[in-house]
Amino acid sequence: MTLLSVERLEKSFGGVHAARGVTFDVERGRLVALIGPNGAGKSTTFNMIGGQLAPDTGRVLLDGTDIAGLAPRKIWRLGVGRTFQVAQTFLSMTVVENVQMALISLAGRTRGFWTDAASIDRDEAVALLARVGMAADADRPCRELAYGDVKRVELAIALAGSPKLLLMDEPTAGMAPKERGELMQLTADIARASGIGVLFTEHDMDAVFGHADHILVLVRGEIIARGTADEVRSNARVREVYLGGTADLTAHGTARAAGARP
Repeated sequence: MTLLSVERLEKSFGGVHAARGVTFDVERGRLVALIGPNGAGKSTTFNMIGGQLAPDTGRVLLDGTDIAGLAPRKIWRLGVGRTFQVAQTFLSMTVVENVQMALISLAGRTRGFWTDAASIDRDEAVALLARVGMAADADRPCRELAYGDVKRVELAIALAGSPKLLLMDEPTAGMAPKERGELMQLTADIARASGIGVLFTEHDMDAVFGHADHILVLVRGEIIARGTADEVRSNARVREVYLGGTADLTAHGTARAAGARP
């Protein structure tokens, strides 16, 4: 069942067309990867969906409601969670306090009178941490965690709003190969169990081809190919324009993809 419908999004910056007629769907419980070389328009497209940018034209329908141009906070309250390329957590706070802050903010308690926040929503926060395998570290300061564990905490924070849609901007950036696979598998398991649609950008081709149900290839603001991993991997135009023509992506193709980080 379709959760998100992106319809002919357009965005220009001066004479540069960052997005041209971008159109695609994301279904519930499915992972969709948006890939392309640096400067392809991935971040622009992502930010138009998340509310950081307003499109020049086009629609972004979440469960039939057009959210294009709404503020990020309003989009979050409508059921869109987000993680970032550089994990966004409060390093001076404990793991559980980070998740509690998300729950408190969602409920609007930050606008009330001063109260001791230490016990507010703690049980719910610990339950969210359990979903991402971090409950045992609930009372550790975030600054003590390995980066892969910080990414798991950020995922728990994104899940605090019970999202219908999860936007993940390069979720495996900065992580070791083993951690990348574990985080993507965890995300896939949660998404499929809860019916959450996931749209993610990624430079690591192992993460993309190993976990995405559907792949969109964006080049110069336009989607030039879409389909399963096998369909995209064998697409002649993708090989020529994005993968360098001779890239073999049957296994470890990350560093051969244009714009990929070795």
